[in-house]
Amino acid sequence: MLKKGLLGQLTQTLCCLPGVGPKTAQRMSFHLLQRDRKGAKILANTLIEALDKIGHCQICRTLTEQDVCQICADKAKDSAVVCIVESPADAWIIDQATIFNGHYFVLHGRLSPLDGIGPDELGLDVLEQRMATGGIKELILATNSTVEGEATAYFIGELARKHQVQASRIAHGVPMGGELEFIDSGTLAHAFNGRKNL
Repeated sequence: MLKKGLLGQLTQTLCCLPGVGPKTAQRMSFHLLQRDRKGAKILANTLIEALDKIGHCQICRTLTEQDVCQICADKAKDSAVVCIVESPADAWIIDQATIFNGHYFVLHGRLSPLDGIGPDELGLDVLEQRMATGGIKELILATNSTVEGEATAYFIGELARKHQVQASRIAHGVPMGGELEFIDSGTLAHAFNGRKNL
């Protein structure tokens, strides 16, 4: 792989994208420079503009161009029901895939003491203030099903109990259309433990 000059720098820079290794980054570099220079300029300009204009919503902390995002500004949404997610991408996916009519709170990560990520880094002090003032009646914990995600959900659940706020965890387990023989044991155990009455 080329390592010197602007071409090498471009290739190395593209490696910062998730799932993009050196070979893919090199292919992208050559494609943009050989076949789509106009597209490359549009991409560069859009990226610069997005970095300048997109910040965080003052209420839910998702990405937005305004001080308050469209969901938080929507009066038809129930601000007393809040779905807790790890990233803006998670909120976007839930909003696209469900008929959830509440608000979100984006953590921008999950508790990880070894990495120096505690409650304050996730904005849990802000969330707790909202619970303390009675602005939140229900929390839906939609953190990922990882050790850190589960620990984060548990911690937030304890905060909710402290403020008499109802808290629930999204179900994890066997996917729709999934066959048991192809499900890993951890997922299957989680599905069994989270079973519900019919």
